[in-house]
Amino acid sequence: MLPANFMPSGEDYLRFLPEMILAVVGTLIMLLDAIRGDKDNQNPLYGYAALLALGAALGAALGGYSHLGPAFSGMLQIDGFATFFRVLVICVGILTVLSSFQYLKRENAAAGDYNALVLFSITGQCVMAGANELIMIFIGLEISSIATYVLAGYLRDDKRNNESALKYFLLGSFATAFLLYGIAWIYGATGSTNLMQIRELLATSHESGILIGTAAALMFVGFAFKVSAAPFQVWAPDVYQGAPAPVTLFMSAGPKAVAFAVFVRVFFTAFESIGARWEPFIWASALLTMVVGNFAALTQTNIKRMLAYSSIAHAGYVLVAITAHNQIGVSAVMFYLAAYALMNIGAFAVVTHFSRQGEQYVNISDFAGLGWKQPMTAGLFAIFLLSLIGVPLTGGFFGKFYIFQAAIDAHLVWLAVLGLLNSAVGAYYYLRVLVVMYMQDPSEATTNVPPLGAALRTTLFATAFGTLLLGIRPSVLLDFVRSSSTFGK
Repeated sequence: MLPANFMPSGEDYLRFLPEMILAVVGTLIMLLDAIRGDKDNQNPLYGYAALLALGAALGAALGGYSHLGPAFSGMLQIDGFATFFRVLVICVGILTVLSSFQYLKRENAAAGDYNALVLFSITGQCVMAGANELIMIFIGLEISSIATYVLAGYLRDDKRNNESALKYFLLGSFATAFLLYGIAWIYGATGSTNLMQIRELLATSHESGILIGTAAALMFVGFAFKVSAAPFQVWAPDVYQGAPAPVTLFMSAGPKAVAFAVFVRVFFTAFESIGARWEPFIWASALLTMVVGNFAALTQTNIKRMLAYSSIAHAGYVLVAITAHNQIGVSAVMFYLAAYALMNIGAFAVVTHFSRQGEQYVNISDFAGLGWKQPMTAGLFAIFLLSLIGVPLTGGFFGKFYIFQAAIDAHLVWLAVLGLLNSAVGAYYYLRVLVVMYMQDPSEATTNVPPLGAALRTTLFATAFGTLLLGIRPSVLLDFVRSSSTFGK
């Protein structure tokens, strides 16, 4: 609760600077777009402004690492953990904007509102990353979610976009209600919404275990929806398939990563004292998520839908590390989400380019012979797919290695074994795409693939470089995540 004479300090504003930059520039883009009207709704100026804002926010987030601490009377906690996820989602935003230039021009879609919505969504994600209050988590979640709901249906004349946005909005609102109800219950039980205060109160409280357990369960439903964990994953395939390809790219990396960040922060701080009670539920959800995601992906013919089920499966792997309930597990979560963001953004960027106007080429069979028609694009796509499998010398390999190591260290041997078996199942549907690209005759779709635009080429090479770097020299990131996996430091 704020003191009566609360007055933000310069340090407070400095620690909140990335969010302020993104919000201000997003608002200015919308104002400029409204003033200009429809004179030039595809002006690349909006994209450049978004990139400039994201670059400035990235610099502010990195610079803020030398000014760690609480902000606004403890509502925000800017520590190494928050800094990591702020930097991650801002980088996701940069790659999303770069991937969208060619797509927006191709689909004759307005660039101003689109880039402003991306900035607003990332603003909410940055708030969530540093939130130390359940109310701040909820505010950040709503800022991010509302912008993402609109982005999912951005092409208003496309029925697939309309269906995607409607499903995402209705189911997302329903899941958010569970989260808010859980927050209300925990406030009723403890009289606080501050994560650290809740942790201290629960450690010494004699409140009913049923009341606290119900609050944790309700909040788990809200978080599980956001990360597409079973049994709350049913929205993901339809939304990922129907949304514009760059928006799918964005949703699969940014919102998902920061939802996991909040999941970890809440359950490892506020609910730390009841960890033995919530671990079995996350264990079960992790296993079910891996099984549902991998086995459903086996039968998909649409590449976006296959990658959606793949995203569900990867959420299961991250839940394995959370189930481990140790510092190694938190480090593994952070490393894996960074690696996953790179390889998944790269994969969806290829799909964005290949699908052409109206996203008419999104079946796996359409990629037949791509390796012979566009060797560079196919080679980059192969790197991302191999990393998603977890092949050595890619970021995906070390990401899974650290996850399963955390599970074994926590004596969750069976969960680690089942996770490895699920990874073997997942290899089939990724390798199927490689077989189609390199071992089948070119299809009609691959004979007229346009050249890569400069911005999209930058995205692909940047993500491929990052994917290989984390596979060859994981220490460039691992040292930082190890030092940042303890909250408040």
